[in-house]
Amino acid sequence: MKDYSRIDAYVLRLVEDSTPEKTMWNLEKLREGKKGTWNYIDGCMLTALMEMTRITGDPRYADFAETVADYYVQEDGNILTLEADKANLDDINEGRVLFELYQKTGKEKYRKAADLLRHQLEVQPRTYEGNFWHKAIYPNQVWLDGIYMAQPFYALYEKNFGNGDFSDIVRQIRTVFLRMRSQESGLYFHGYDASKTAFWADPETGCSRSFWLRSLGWFAVALADLAEILPEGQSKEELMPVFTDLMKSMRSYADEETGMYWQVPDQPGREGNYLETSGSAMMAYAMLKGSRLGVLPADYAEAGEKTFNGIMDRYLAFTDTGINLGGICLVAGLGPENNRRRDGSYEYYISEPVVENDAKGVAPFLLAYTEIKRKA
Repeated sequence: MKDYSRIDAYVLRLVEDSTPEKTMWNLEKLREGKKGTWNYIDGCMLTALMEMTRITGDPRYADFAETVADYYVQEDGNILTLEADKANLDDINEGRVLFELYQKTGKEKYRKAADLLRHQLEVQPRTYEGNFWHKAIYPNQVWLDGIYMAQPFYALYEKNFGNGDFSDIVRQIRTVFLRMRSQESGLYFHGYDASKTAFWADPETGCSRSFWLRSLGWFAVALADLAEILPEGQSKEELMPVFTDLMKSMRSYADEETGMYWQVPDQPGREGNYLETSGSAMMAYAMLKGSRLGVLPADYAEAGEKTFNGIMDRYLAFTDTGINLGGICLVAGLGPENNRRRDGSYEYYISEPVVENDAKGVAPFLLAYTEIKRKA
């Protein structure tokens, strides 16, 4: 049994050194010297911090999440730095903490902010099949990342403030299953252009060229979270086979020694490919959580724990000041038109920078850690 105690101290140090305008895990902002914004990176981390308080009973994690939300959400429900005209699904994700904070504090501003983000989904541009565009600058494009950014919030809103209609969520994920899943591998392509006109899109299928681990990870985490959010019934019954199928497919691509997954998952050992931290942590979280909820068989928890421990062994280094978490792909995407380097090819995905301590790796690692703590 591994000693995980130093991870707790590391997370607390990150929290104590952070402010709403400068979180120590948002490496992109820190590198550029920019102030913080309402964003999905902090959103993922705040979700994990709320879970840490639930598991440990230590209020400091959730208190910081509340401090961040209180800073950005104004009394009238408007959100500082939110640019609704960009129609960016990433901006929806941080709203997940609003429901619990509203229940905890009774502050109407959190309810109003949730309403604001729900309205953004109402007016979000959609493909002809009814799926949200990923962003305004990506017309007719559905990315796996966007499922995590929008659908769990959407489901939480319906559960807490709506009429419990999850049919739109199911329809959108059904389209992803039908359009973006590879019949040969069971994996999902990173992006799908419903118009089939994007430079990176296959002219027949509309899909991008390769599989990218973190996008698959976002999709897996979204399905794992929906497994917890959705009540028993038809919506859950339709989506959970999608989750179990994805996890079964992914598990066959795990590295035998470490349990981790490759940046381009179906090309293990190919020159330039590497075992990547953020997507591996997402898979660990999804398998551990899916097993805990009874959606996945019990042995998936063992597989998830092996992956988590593999990340620790390969990329986690304890230092005098805390922890360094390496092996994290900084960023990857598709296009837009004026950025043709981001073409969805194998060569592109392995060319993006690999960094330490970025929240896109730290936050999923912490999410997986919350499941490890539940399992202990």
